[in-house]
Amino acid sequence: MPITADYHLHSSFSGDSDTPMEAMIQQGIALGLTQMCFTEHNDLDYPVTDSDPAGKFELNPDSYLYEFIKCKEKYADKINLCFGVELGLQPHLSKKNAAFAKAHEYDFIIASSHLCNGKDPYYPSFYEGRSQEEAYREYFESILDNLKLFSNFDIYGHIDYVVRYGPTKDEGYSYELYRDILDKILTKLLDMEKGIEINTSALAKGMKEPNPCIGILQKYHDMGGEIITVGSDAHSPTQIAYAFDRAADILKDCGFRYYTTFEKRSPSFHKL
Repeated sequence: MPITADYHLHSSFSGDSDTPMEAMIQQGIALGLTQMCFTEHNDLDYPVTDSDPAGKFELNPDSYLYEFIKCKEKYADKINLCFGVELGLQPHLSKKNAAFAKAHEYDFIIASSHLCNGKDPYYPSFYEGRSQEEAYREYFESILDNLKLFSNFDIYGHIDYVVRYGPTKDEGYSYELYRDILDKILTKLLDMEKGIEINTSALAKGMKEPNPCIGILQKYHDMGGEIITVGSDAHSPTQIAYAFDRAADILKDCGFRYYTTFEKRSPSFHKL
């Protein structure tokens, strides 16, 4: 396996996982990983529903850090563990997210858009009353809004997350169809000296391409982008490092020679 670092992982400290951190680590070791970075969810102001109680996606960083340190020490001779967080961005939360990011010494911060104008594209209601293209475009515009207000992160996660859940998902979707707005996002990220990820969760869900799609990955490379992490977005042990061999092939085909890891917010590059 050419990629031995999974940099997008969730345990029971995230509201949508019930897997103990130690179980994730043990599976990572069994798979031959050399690094794992936990990136537990922190999504403030997530809408309350019958299935999503208030505070479901609000992280307790102190209890998370306590368990992380115990595991890092216990498995120090077997794997390098890193302390990360996935911040769910919304424009009105920029100051709160900035304070949260500064409160602990994270190794790695993913910025993600799980909510667009207060709605999660995971739910069908996000797409009601309009075309899929209109919904996707609103989502991409919201990423630009976030980038104008928040900068304390290392990479932007699953840039086309919305495509996982649209009415026809990735059918008819392509970078070319949205290149006008996607190029603005990539240009802004490069101007900010931020990276992106290749997230294999979409492949685990049966989609044809990862998040973001190959067209976005190719454009990022062609624009001079070099910072790219690899993450399974695993919420259970069975998903860890899913399709990492294919991810390596995709990156190589796009022209990447390295993938990236972070410690103490500093990037390192590893040959594919």
